[in-house]
Amino acid sequence: MKIAILDDYQEIAMRMADWRSIPGTPEIKVFTDHIFDFAQLVDRLFPFDVLCIMRERTAITAALLERLPNLKLIASTGFRNAAIDLEAARKHHVEVLHTGYSSTPTIEFAWAMILGVARNIASENASLRAGGWQTGVGGDLKGKTLAVLGLGNIGSPVAAIGRAFGMRVIAWSPNLTKEKAESSGAQLVTKADLFREADFLTVHMVLSQETRGIIGESELALMKPSSYLINTSRGPLIDEAPLIRALENKKISGLAVDVFEQEPLPADHPFRRLNNVLATPHIGYGSQSLYETFYRDSVVNITNWVLKNNR
Repeated sequence: MKIAILDDYQEIAMRMADWRSIPGTPEIKVFTDHIFDFAQLVDRLFPFDVLCIMRERTAITAALLERLPNLKLIASTGFRNAAIDLEAARKHHVEVLHTGYSSTPTIEFAWAMILGVARNIASENASLRAGGWQTGVGGDLKGKTLAVLGLGNIGSPVAAIGRAFGMRVIAWSPNLTKEKAESSGAQLVTKADLFREADFLTVHMVLSQETRGIIGESELALMKPSSYLINTSRGPLIDEAPLIRALENKKISGLAVDVFEQEPLPADHPFRRLNNVLATPHIGYGSQSLYETFYRDSVVNITNWVLKNNR
């Protein structure tokens, strides 16, 4: 049996679990890069019986599954993976198994990003490393308005932490009720008021056809020049072109972003050069504990699958 571990950017998969425990001494190949070219991806994956994939890195499309006749199992991390065409997997008799998940790392990271932009931590660190000293003045959180777009499993705890900082917390999402908002310590407002009143607007929504581009030019135009936008959810929730224009023209004060329309982020992307952008390479969910959960559960899933099919 041949197993491919895809997109192991940090070269950690083999350290996070005991892959030797999988029955039958399978051949395991770890890939640390990401392939965009379809033909090259097919050539790489063609020999493998099992793909162990990190959620929403390499898309497992119907067209790809059509070209992988040897594939029998997709071991995906997380309890869901929008990048897998599940109907096509069933059609080609490819089983899909998922792992445990925790929102805690992303919740904590969202606050690292909010604090990072509020206090200019990245730019002050860069100045110090370059031999400089203080270059700017950070802002306060207490008394400011935290606007939460999406008050679910991540957004609700983020809102609660905002309250602990003494912030006014407002929220909106398409199906959010007044009762649900109040139970999370937030005030339900209209979508327009969410953007209009925000000092810090943090995005916590699942990406779908309905939510893609939910923040566009009209929403960005409502934001105050002093406001910050924080996205640790999914890049395509925000229309990227007007966002770049808003940052270039200082229509908003800044952006803290961990997720992108294309990942890995192209080398010439404006987010890499704009001085009012704090950008990280989609590491919000990637804590030690969650990676251990992902890869240990993947090993268990593959092991159980092997034992089931060898009865």
